[in-house]
Amino acid sequence: MNTLFPTSIVGSLPKPSWLAEPEKLWSPWKLQDDELHEGQLDAQTLAAHEQHRAGLDIISDGEQTRQHFVTTFIEHLGGVDFDRRRTVRIRDRYDASVPTVVDAVSREESVFAADATRLRATTDQPIKWALPGPMTMIDTLYDDHYNSREALAWEFATILNREAKDLAAAGVDIIQIDEPAFTVFFDELKDWGVAALERVTEGVSCETAVHICYGYGIKANTDWKATLGAEWRQYEQSFPLLQQSSIDIVSLESHRSRVPVELIELLRGKKVMVGAIDVAGDTIETPDDVADTLRRALPFVDADKLYPSTNCGMAPLDRSVARAKMVALARGTERLRRELS
Repeated sequence: MNTLFPTSIVGSLPKPSWLAEPEKLWSPWKLQDDELHEGQLDAQTLAAHEQHRAGLDIISDGEQTRQHFVTTFIEHLGGVDFDRRRTVRIRDRYDASVPTVVDAVSREESVFAADATRLRATTDQPIKWALPGPMTMIDTLYDDHYNSREALAWEFATILNREAKDLAAAGVDIIQIDEPAFTVFFDELKDWGVAALERVTEGVSCETAVHICYGYGIKANTDWKATLGAEWRQYEQSFPLLQQSSIDIVSLESHRSRVPVELIELLRGKKVMVGAIDVAGDTIETPDDVADTLRRALPFVDADKLYPSTNCGMAPLDRSVARAKMVALARGTERLRRELS
């Protein structure tokens, strides 16, 4: 992109109250069948329009067609039984009832390409699309077939690679792979996690990003963060590996976190999406807050590689709060642009 400091959200936006129950993850849909699909696409168009109005540079779908950033993709795959549920511990943090892998996983057709084509038609600006990463996917399921986290992750990586190529063909400019599991499972990260991530993006014709955060602003995540001490140094495990990887962009959490900003130096040479908007609370950042966060990051990332963003998705927030936060992101970034010009 030619724009200095191109802005974007990381993933989800709150859904309209007529589509799903507000301020919830895994929120039940309020529509059904054809009306649901039409409503989801209308909400996607509305989300794109709200990002335009806020002044963001890179537009996403706001995940308006998804109940959850991981499970909606899995719902479209063969080999997973959603009626056969087991309770598992998600990222060693909280328990959840999840579907079971009962056979070889498979994908008959693209899950999101048609939705991405619809988004592409709504804007001339660059568009970004998020997919769940292999390690995060296996951590959101009970495996009763492969009996190997690594084997299942590689199967998902191959499926995701085909999906990513379909999205690139649909006109997506940046494909973002969400891997919050990278902040937890460090041995797997080193043994096969980054390699599986690179398998997802192998041969994909558009830019690729990986998003690694500390999770949505829900109680289970905020309680976990409170146990991490004065400094959150989990990125020290992943950043050196990603700096050497084929991934183009690394997305990280920064504003109102305890991540030492100097860890960004470990990614030198990569494009970096720096989270300048907190998603764990309703407090609206000021443009000065945003500019300050980005300013502190600049010694550790080349200016032409800094991409201001949110820390994570904003699905659990009130819609008016999410809109105000997007406006703050755009205005704070513009303030920094003017300083450097």
